[in-house]
Amino acid sequence: MHVISFEEPGRVRVGLESPAELQPGCVRVRTIYSGVSAGTELTAYRGTNPYLGRKWDTERRLFVDGQTHAYPLTGWGYQEVGEVVEAAPDVAGPPVGSLVWGIWGHRDEAVVPAERLEGHLLPPGADPLIGVFARVGAIALNAVHAADLHLGDQVAVFGQGVIGLLATRMAVLSGARVVAADAIPARLELARQYGAAETFDVGSGSVAEFVRKRIEGADTVIELSGSHQGLHEAIRTVRRGGRVVAAGFYQGDGVGLRLGEEFHHNQVQLVSSQIGGVASWLAHRWDVERLQRTFMELVHRGEIEVLDLVSHVVPAERAAEAFDLIDRHPSEVLQLVFRFEEQQ
Repeated sequence: MHVISFEEPGRVRVGLESPAELQPGCVRVRTIYSGVSAGTELTAYRGTNPYLGRKWDTERRLFVDGQTHAYPLTGWGYQEVGEVVEAAPDVAGPPVGSLVWGIWGHRDEAVVPAERLEGHLLPPGADPLIGVFARVGAIALNAVHAADLHLGDQVAVFGQGVIGLLATRMAVLSGARVVAADAIPARLELARQYGAAETFDVGSGSVAEFVRKRIEGADTVIELSGSHQGLHEAIRTVRRGGRVVAAGFYQGDGVGLRLGEEFHHNQVQLVSSQIGGVASWLAHRWDVERLQRTFMELVHRGEIEVLDLVSHVVPAERAAEAFDLIDRHPSEVLQLVFRFEEQQ
């Protein structure tokens, strides 16, 4: 059974592992597609992921001396979709032959607890590719919830990668007027198709000055570029007392982030959004599972189009080439998906 591994920084291998034994309460799922999260998985590919150099203390919720993960990193993957090919005798569903989405890594197949796939079935006739967007869609929805949007709010979304585009669309669906910012013209065009009222090429100047020429400042910025400079510009863009949702995965020291300037003088709210949990004021009603299902319902109803975001479908055996492409030419890749078998 094939599985994709990061052997060391910059080196990817497609190796073999033995099929797992089917356990009670579980199903065997054969992977069709596996989506790549460029932001998170590049930290493993480049060796910059904080878990590689620090240990996460789950009780104290602190990074401490030590190491959480070590190479080789096997089976990393962000969202998979596949066919249920076998079920334990005590499993009532999902039924054999159904298509499901979930998280089991970049591998040919996996044995997954059936309860983890409850509500994860794709409807008959659906393109299996849509299943790889459940997790990234949940991340975008989580950020939109953290922004606490209201009808008529002026919102800027920094970074129009996959998650940024989905956040733009869901902010529009929430009743906000969105300015989408990015450096790649094709992504700005997609943002317009997703309902952004205006777009701004960050290579042409300051987003903050662009926004403030039109309004006093954005009520909220959702920052998804993962850049410290982007986060600093997001802080500059909101009005006094405005909110910045920091939803990117920021690496290394905060070079370019100057908290003694607009952040301090405009009393800006800075809120972190991360898929490990929902905004604290929503935790009694929402969880990650509900975020995922809600996003997929929006896709199934046709309110969010995701297939236009797929830029590359690559055979799994070409994983090394794929990660090299994402690393060296990120502007050419939007959503890259590994294909593990031909659709029937």
